[in-house]
Amino acid sequence: MIIDELRTPIVLAPMAGGPSTPELTAAVSRAGGLGVLAAGYLTVAATAERLAATRALDPGPFGVNLFVPGAATPADRYAGYLAELARDFPLGEARFDPDDWSAKLERLTADPVPLVSFTFGCPSAAEIERLHAAGSEIWVTITSVAEARIARDAGADVLVAQGAEAGGHRGTFADRAEDDVADPLTTLALVQLLTAAVDLPIVAAGGIATGAGVAAALAAGAAAAQLGTAFLDCPEAGTARVHRDALALDIPTMLTRAFTGRRARGLRNRFLLEHPDAPVAYPEIHYATGPLRAAARASGSADAVNLWAGQAHTLTSREPAADLVRRLSAETKSALEKALSRRIQCY
Repeated sequence: MIIDELRTPIVLAPMAGGPSTPELTAAVSRAGGLGVLAAGYLTVAATAERLAATRALDPGPFGVNLFVPGAATPADRYAGYLAELARDFPLGEARFDPDDWSAKLERLTADPVPLVSFTFGCPSAAEIERLHAAGSEIWVTITSVAEARIARDAGADVLVAQGAEAGGHRGTFADRAEDDVADPLTTLALVQLLTAAVDLPIVAAGGIATGAGVAAALAAGAAAAQLGTAFLDCPEAGTARVHRDALALDIPTMLTRAFTGRRARGLRNRFLLEHPDAPVAYPEIHYATGPLRAAARASGSADAVNLWAGQAHTLTSREPAADLVRRLSAETKSALEKALSRRIQCY
């Protein structure tokens, strides 16, 4: 298991859509953690280019993350919403796209990486076996015990337990409007439930921004912690300036479908608050809102761009990724030692 060989139990979350870069991935791996390169929204050709660029930086073990495609959404379910947006914003084509799924699997089978992780679902047992045969470990992002059992039965090696605090898209296998009335499990609650139900290594993800947070995840039973928002302001990240500037502001986060049609956590802004009833339609709405998000980033308008961030975003710091990994590692060790040194009384 790669996770057992890491010098520090810190995993870089695969932040698709801009922040993920070969430089960030390699920096985390070289510092002793595990970098994971996001291939979501990329063509297979672009994925191959980023793989080559990452390898050229001699990172050691690293991973690649793929989006598991869902099903197309009937246009009548989102046409009204997009017509409303079109009155005020530039929009693109609403389309379904399987994200070059088959071609990426073929590429990673022919040109394997140490691990392949998956979000938005679980690949089939046959697909996992192909990647296993090529020499890759398989990690699957899950948000519930039921999803964990599906991933285990399909042959996953490691579960990435994404709690409600996590920034960006929810990794749920099925994104359904009727589930919005239920509170998503927090990271620590999910990790504890998983350790009692599934005999697989767990990587905790969501709301972890400090070494103390990493230590808490380890104490709860996780083998490592995955951090995303904590790395958004690193110089190696491809994070937009308007996004970086917003991270330090004391703005609450919220779950929304307004930008993409899939539930995601981001900083509250005008667009999120004015469109609370966006329909379930991913990736159709994601592609349709691409031009409005690009225009907002170019103009520096924080009110009309998806500022994905976890609940602990104000703890994000501006420092090189390797320095951040080393600092988090030292903080984790200190937090664990401090916790063990406390006198525990039994009553």
